[in-house]
Amino acid sequence: MPLESIKKEVLLKMYRDMVMSRQIDERLIGYSKAGKFPGFFHPGLGQEAGPVGACTHLRPDDIITFTHRSRGYQVTKGVDVKKMLAEIFGKATGYAKGKGGEVRFCVPSMGMYGPPGTIGSNYPIAVGMALAAQYKKTDSVVITFFGDGASNQGTFHESVNMASVWKLPVIFFCENNGYAEFTSQARHQNIKNIADRAQGYGIPGVIVDGMDVIAVYDVAGEAIKRARAGQGPTLIEAKTYRFLGHSLADDGKLYRTQEEVDSWKAKDPVPAYQKRLHTAQVLTQKADEEIQAQVKQELDEAFRFAEDSPMPSLDEVFTDVY
Repeated sequence: MPLESIKKEVLLKMYRDMVMSRQIDERLIGYSKAGKFPGFFHPGLGQEAGPVGACTHLRPDDIITFTHRSRGYQVTKGVDVKKMLAEIFGKATGYAKGKGGEVRFCVPSMGMYGPPGTIGSNYPIAVGMALAAQYKKTDSVVITFFGDGASNQGTFHESVNMASVWKLPVIFFCENNGYAEFTSQARHQNIKNIADRAQGYGIPGVIVDGMDVIAVYDVAGEAIKRARAGQGPTLIEAKTYRFLGHSLADDGKLYRTQEEVDSWKAKDPVPAYQKRLHTAQVLTQKADEEIQAQVKQELDEAFRFAEDSPMPSLDEVFTDVY
C-alpha cells in the first residue's frame, strides 16, 4: 500500500505509537532488572509493527484479546500510560488496582482483554464476543492475537471452525515470531505457514511481513472491512521476531544463534518505518525530534507516577476474586 493512500495523521500516529511502545519496553527492561516491579517481564522489542498496524483501524467499541507482549496493543488502543505502567508495577492506581500486572492486563471498558491463564483459551472468548456483536448487530469486530505455539491448541481449531460456520466478525491474528517460548516452529509444526490452515475452514488465510507496519495496516484493514460487512473471519499470519528472549529470565542463547538475531534486527520495524516516512517527506527531522521529545516527557511523568503510586491495601486481598 503506498503511503499516499493513507492520511498523514494516521501515518504519524502509527509512528508515535511504535516509538512509544519501543521506549516503554526499553525502560521496563531496566526497571525489571532492578527489581522495581513484580513478576516476569516479556519484552516486545521487534514486534511493534503487528499490534500497531492492526489496532490502528479499530474503533472504541471494537475488542481485542492479546498476548503478554502487549505494549503495542495497549498504546494503540489508547490507554492512559500512567495507569498502564502503574498496573505493571502492581500499584493501586493501575487499571486493575495492580492485580493484573503485565501478563493479565485487562481493561474491559476499552475492549481490551489480556491473556487468560491458559494458553489458547482466548480463542473461544473472542468468538463469544464476536457472536454477541453479531447478535446485537453492533457492527463491531474482534481481533484475537496469539503466537505460533498457541495455534496448536485444540481451541484454535474449534474456534476458527465455529467462526467460519457462523461468519462471525473476528480476525485471528498470529504473530509468528518463530518460537513457542523456547521451541522453534520447525520442531512443533510440519507446516511453514500457519495461514495455510485457513483453507481447511473455508476462510481467507493471509501472510504478511510482520516487520512492516504499512503491510500489516493494509492486510488488517481488509480483514476488518470483511468482518464488518458480515463476510466472516480471516486468519492473518504476521512473520515477525522478538529480539530478546521469551522473558528477561531467558537470554535466548540456548536455542538461537547470534547470526539469526542480527539478521532480524537488520529489519527492525521502528527505524525502517522512520526512514520510510522521512524519505516520503511525511515526517521532517524537526517533527521527528518533537515526537521523540513528547514521548520522553510523557514517559518520564508516567514512570514517576507508577513509582510514586501506593501499593494495594491488604484490605483488597479478597476483593475482585471470584
